[in-house]
Amino acid sequence: MTPERAREVLAALAGVTVADGVSPVVAHVPLTQWVAAAAVARDTLGCAFFNFLTAIDWKADGLEVIVWLDNLDTGLSVQLRAKPGAAPFTCPSLVPVYRGANWMERECYDMFGLKFEAHPDPRRILLGDDWEGHPLLKSYAVDTPHPPYR
Repeated sequence: MTPERAREVLAALAGVTVADGVSPVVAHVPLTQWVAAAAVARDTLGCAFFNFLTAIDWKADGLEVIVWLDNLDTGLSVQLRAKPGAAPFTCPSLVPVYRGANWMERECYDMFGLKFEAHPDPRRILLGDDWEGHPLLKSYAVDTPHPPYR
């Protein structure tokens, strides 16, 4: 699978826009197509390796969730990006498509407050249950009181 063909396949999904460039293939995906785009990347593009998932707080523009998927046989890398909108932030879970998304989605919730719909285990993974707020949000005050580590 070539990057050019991967761009064509992803651009065929409704609402998906694909950026020009060589690698990685970057696709901006509406949340309604988030799971479908990941399934296409896995099944059609051969991206069986779930590399990572994270988010970026663009402050005024809100959150953006990013997932990086790789086809290790051909060297194809695909980056899917979606904007969950304003708080409360929600995004469909990719765990049904990639089991490796489980802990990364939990981390994303912990750090950014991004809730993944239909996630099988939406508990915090890094911070204690009594932790208030989400430290990687730009709105999180640096001097926010928090309980000491145990």
